[in-house]
Formats: sequence, C-alpha cells, structure tokens
Amino acid sequence: MTSGCGSPHLRNRAGTMMRRPVAAHGDEDETGDDVELWLTLAVMAGAVVLFVTEKLRVDVVALLVAVALLVLGVVTLPEALSGFSDQATVMVAAMFVLSGALQRNGALVAVGDLLARIRWPWLFLLVMMALVTCVAAFVNNTATVAVFLPLVLAATTANRWAPSKFLIPLSYMSQTAGVCTLIGTSTNLLVDSMARETAGVGFTLFEFAPLGIVFVGICVLYLTTVGRVLLPDRGIPGSETADPIGVYVAELLVPEGAAVIGRTREAVPGDAHADVALLGILRNGVAVRGGDAVVEAGDRLLLRGLWPDIDAARKALKLRFDHVARDLDGDISAERLHVEAMVAPGSHLIGHTLSGMRFGHTYRARVHGLHRRQLGIARPLDQVPLTVGDVLLLDAPAKAIDELRVDRGLIVMGARAQRKVDTTKATLSAIVMAAAIAAAALGWMSIVASALLGCIALVVLRLLDPDEAYEAIDWRVILLLAGIIPLGIALQKTGGAALAANQLINLVGHYGPTATLAAVYLMTSTLTEFMSNNASAVLVVPIALATADSLGVDPKPFLIAVAFAASTSFATPISYQTNTMVYTAGNYRFSDFVKIGMPLNIIFLITATLLIPRFFPF
Repeated sequence: MTSGCGSPHLRNRAGTMMRRPVAAHGDEDETGDDVELWLTLAVMAGAVVLFVTEKLRVDVVALLVAVALLVLGVVTLPEALSGFSDQATVMVAAMFVLSGALQRNGALVAVGDLLARIRWPWLFLLVMMALVTCVAAFVNNTATVAVFLPLVLAATTANRWAPSKFLIPLSYMSQTAGVCTLIGTSTNLLVDSMARETAGVGFTLFEFAPLGIVFVGICVLYLTTVGRVLLPDRGIPGSETADPIGVYVAELLVPEGAAVIGRTREAVPGDAHADVALLGILRNGVAVRGGDAVVEAGDRLLLRGLWPDIDAARKALKLRFDHVARDLDGDISAERLHVEAMVAPGSHLIGHTLSGMRFGHTYRARVHGLHRRQLGIARPLDQVPLTVGDVLLLDAPAKAIDELRVDRGLIVMGARAQRKVDTTKATLSAIVMAAAIAAAALGWMSIVASALLGCIALVVLRLLDPDEAYEAIDWRVILLLAGIIPLGIALQKTGGAALAANQLINLVGHYGPTATLAAVYLMTSTLTEFMSNNASAVLVVPIALATADSLGVDPKPFLIAVAFAASTSFATPISYQTNTMVYTAGNYRFSDFVKIGMPLNIIFLITATLLIPRFFPF
C-alpha cells in the first residue's frame, strides 16, 4: 500500500494489517479528521446528485471531484493526479485501442454473415448470444454492441422478425459476458486497481471466469425461457405492425402558398393528419407562444409522428425541408438515401448541436428528423444538443454511407451492405488481440504490459495509424476513471468508508458475512441503476474493503460482489450504455426493462450471495 493513501490501517511488509498509532494530540487531530470527513462526504453527495441528474457529463463530474478534494486539502497533489497513472486507466485505454482495431478492420463482419444465414428465431437467438459472449469477454461490451447492433437489425428485418425480441438479449449478454474476465469491462479493471492500491489485493486475468460462466449460463437460460415470453413484439421496422413509439420530430419550412398559412396552433396539421402532432411554431428561430398563434409564411413547424405520417402531412400541406445549404445538393441525379444513424456512447457528437459542428458539411448529409425517447423539443433541430441514443434520419447521397459507417460517433442502423473487409488486416488485428491476452494469461507479462505492447504492434504493422488509435479511445471513460479514483482515496483517508461500513455492519452484520455480502451487492446494484457503473463501483469499493476489515474476513468476496453488481445492470434503460443503445433501436418502453431486467437482477443477487463464498471463501 502506498504511503500517500493514509488509510486507517497500514500493511506491513508481511502483508498483515496494522492499526495506525494515535497521535499525541488526539483531540486536535480528530477535529481535523472530522472536518475532512464531512468535506469528503459533501463532495461525494454532490457527485452522486450530478451523476444521477446528468446535469454535467460524468467525466466532467469526476474531474470536479478530484479538483474539489485537492482545493479543500483532503488529498495531496500526487493523490489527486494518481488516477492518470493508475494501471486501470492505462489498461482501459489500451483495451479500447485493441478493440478499435477489430472493429475498424472488420474482423467481426463475418459474424454478421453467419447470423444472416440463420432462418429460425430460436437458433438465431442462441447463436447471437454465444457469439456475443465470446467477443464481449475480451472486447469492451459497448464496442461489442456497437458492432452487433446493425448486424442484428439487418438480419431480423430481412427475416421479418421483430428486433425487439433480440436487442435486449444482445445488451444483457454483452454485460454478463464482460464479468468473465478481468478485461471484459472497465469496471473490473477499476475494482482490481483500487483493491491493489488500498488493500494489496488483486485478481488474475481469468479469476472471475468460474463465477462469470455460471452467470452467463443463467442469463442464457433466463432469456431463452422466461425472457422469450416477457420480451415485447414492437413490430418490424417499416411495417404496419411497427409500434408507434418510434417517432421522429421533423422541422419543416412553411413556404408561400402552404395550406397551413393562417391556421391557429390547434388547427395544424388538421383532422386529416391526426397522427401527427404540432410541437411548436418557430419564427426567426424562436418559439411562438400562445394557443392563438397563427402560422405565417417563413415559419418553421416542429412536427412529431411516425415518419410516413410526417411525410404524408408534408406533401399534403405543401411544406418542405429547408435546403439552406444548396452546396450539399451535389449531383441532383445521384441516388439519395434516407439513413438512420444513432449517436453512439462516447461519441464526439454528444453535447454538441448540428449547427455548432456544421454537421451537414462534415457528413455531406441533411438531418430530416430526430428520434429520441423524450420528444418535448421546442427549438430548431440544429440547436438541440445531441445525446447518446439519439437517432438522426439523414438525407444523404449513397456514396456518403461508407463515410458514415466508419465514423465512431455514429452507428448506421439501416439494413444495407456492410463495408468490405480487409481480410489480412482483420486477421492480424485478431491475432494481436489474442497474443496480448495469451501473454498475460500465461504469466509472461502483466496484462498492462501485454496490452500496451499489442497497441504498439497495431501501429507498427499499420493495422491502425496513430490518429485512429487515439480516436478508438473513449476519453470520457479515461477521464472518469482518472478523476474519480481520488474520491476512493479520500474516503479511505478520512474514515468515510469505515463510517459507511460500520453502519452497514450495524444493520446486517449480526446475520454474518454472507448477509453483509448480499447487502454490498444490493447497494452496488441499486446505485448502478441510476448512475455510471464505474462511478458506483468507486463509491462502494472503499466501503466493501472497510466492511471486510471490520468483519475480519478476506475482502475478495466483497470486491467480486461490487464488480459483478456494477457490471450487470438490467432494470432501467439508463443504467448501462448498452441498454441505452438498444432502447432506441428496439423501440422499447422504459417498463420493458423493469419487467425483464428486475427479475434477472434478483436472480443474480441470489446467485452471487450463494456462490461467491464458494468460489471465494471468506
């Protein structure tokens, strides 16, 4: 344990725990410690509020936490910056690069070809889950879903199956498979790093595997039996059975002679188009207030509805899209397509507006519609900050599709031919990934060293150029890890973790360590449903370590509970990025995740409580 950590306990060279001696002026030191404790708890409370409300991005919140603790004097400068040199941060960045090479070079496109050949829904589901498990155990699960999502959509649409029957299993399996190895999720790496730093306890590459495989088996069994009954049928995209929640907001210009000129808000778009709702009237970019507002030429109308209904209303009312950028028209004889593209987790588009990033000129495409779960939009579409899961309906020339597909910030969801695969680069990328994992598994070098060596090999072999390697890293996750680690240090130094552990032990400790383990798992799982999985792990790891210390038992079972609970979050669409991705693509409702995910959360809680002590004895 590093000397800067300042835990209430220190490890001697033999590895045993020693109490820190009490200072001569105990009262003064205790008063100072109390002040630092309350300051730490205040910072943590503020972080929890910001994580839950999402007023700021999680990486910004993490950096605010680190800076606040430094300015308040709770942590030293080396401690505040320790997250940037932490092996978890470096490891996660390296794994993003290794995963990015597989995705960019098309190493997984053959998987899509295999899925497209299957004609039985039950077999398709089983094969999809098996493939996702094999990939997500070693590749970041968000990247895994980003690759599989368009493949599953294409295959299900071609077979006339409802995607909603398969996309929740895609998300759930990617999460469950991630707990099978140390590198399956960034959360596993974070828990391992914090445990090594504060308690000298760590995990090997495949130490999670026995319990993880049990979880995978339970998830497969649940999704192929109970899940098949609970999974909703939201219809096939483009068919008459499609569920009407997959609606868009479109911004249409009112030209001279349009049928809506002179109508009041209540009369637009009219009885003939009752399935289309008017969200607002924009005049000079500002919403016109009042129910008696009258539409004028030059206004823009925000209409909400299914795209065929909006298009029908547009034609009937003689509205049009505002082609303000005529230079985007290009060859008017060229084939143009409507393309659905989702804003991916970690996308560089998140938080930016279409106008601010000059989206049309960057992608040579116009945005005709915006789909998101909350459609209370009252401003021009090009002024709406984008968020993860937003789906843009783009009008683009056919030749622009390839550029859209290779952009990491967007996931093209249209059922169109995939880009060609460079077989040599794809094969070499897979070999480099396998070699990095094998070197660590065989004990030849640490996983950090082997992953960094793999990244260097990718660049030297020109499987990725340096710019592509940097682009493959989700810097929001890196900054989150680096910024939030000092909070764990502060909780250890000030005794905040011990305080929470004592409260937990007072509540359930008299029932034994197994009951306390269940409480730690439940606490982590509940927090993860409402905030970042990494953030919840950072908050609970110090508590888990202090709890194990107070009970006088091995901390590993409690750390495993935190890692598994934080990495398997099923009950809400906002609890995990993969849930958010399929939420939009599958036209799910919020209640679908509660109905399907809550029982699975409970099953995993019971399973973890019973099996963790068997695999990792107290």
